[in-house]
Amino acid sequence: MRRFKRTLVAVALATTVAAGTTGWASGNTQRPVTGPPPGSAAWVADTSLGRALPDSAVATPAEVAAFFGSLSDRERRDLVRRHPLVVGNLDGAPVALRYRANALALHGTPYEHLVGRQILAFDPRGRGQVAEVYGDLERAREVSVVVPGSDIDAATFDRANDPYGTPAGMAKSLRAATGTGTAVVAWAGYTTPVGVGLDAATGDLAEAGADRLTRFTEGLAATGTAKPALFCHSYGSVVCGLAADSVDARDIVVLASPGMRAENVRDLGTDARVWAAKNPSDWISKVPHVRFAGLGHGADPADPSFGARRVPAELAEGHTGYFAPGTDSLRAFAAIAEGHVR
Repeated sequence: MRRFKRTLVAVALATTVAAGTTGWASGNTQRPVTGPPPGSAAWVADTSLGRALPDSAVATPAEVAAFFGSLSDRERRDLVRRHPLVVGNLDGAPVALRYRANALALHGTPYEHLVGRQILAFDPRGRGQVAEVYGDLERAREVSVVVPGSDIDAATFDRANDPYGTPAGMAKSLRAATGTGTAVVAWAGYTTPVGVGLDAATGDLAEAGADRLTRFTEGLAATGTAKPALFCHSYGSVVCGLAADSVDARDIVVLASPGMRAENVRDLGTDARVWAAKNPSDWISKVPHVRFAGLGHGADPADPSFGARRVPAELAEGHTGYFAPGTDSLRAFAAIAEGHVR
């Protein structure tokens, strides 16, 4: 009974902290974007090649890669022209082809400023999802993927007033801190919570995001990309925790984590090395690491008892300062990204 009361107190405290940080009223319930890319019905119905195109709802990334490998350059260009949203979001499709398709898909949208950048995915559904590559993904010896947390979508993918709190800013900073043989993907490829509300306190959006992250890494593998290191910020660490047993990653690095829906590294069911960083000035430190009645995300990955490798973060400031130049956390992240830490 005493333990039950402590849990109730912890949940109440978590609610208080969340309300004082951003306000529960700002948390709007989101419906996750799932399923095949937009335009898939027209793609499946297309018989212009004289054979069926791979069903984007069921084909594996390996099957997609094999299909595109069987096409001529002209056939590939024609598919990009007719179905840019499908090709641009189809995991397993050639990287350069996806860049070209997404450049077409972005024209005439509110996100046209992304044209000219290496956009690996662009899905306009919901609040919009984007993945951008820094570096040469096809030739990189080492690859990293940044998985962001709450309040990230196509409109907030870049944010001038908080550059290291956005996936684009994190990825750009990490790429600048590493050698030329690396590539970093800023992956805003799932529906994130808005504000601090029930979505942020539960795992529903993270479960949908974990499925999308797993398929995304399978797509990287299908195109011959190196096995990535995942850098998972805030609610993104919940996504990575739920994906850990299926995602193809060499390292999983969580920072500013509210929990990974696991009690320890063993519970994650992964062969990847697991790292954790948390600065005492980060407000996430005030959120109790509990799970009760579906709320909360469990143990603190930065606690030694969790079993993750420690990433120093004494020089990071606040919740979004971990990728700031000159911080000990960014130096450690760069070493992990480059594969220098064994």
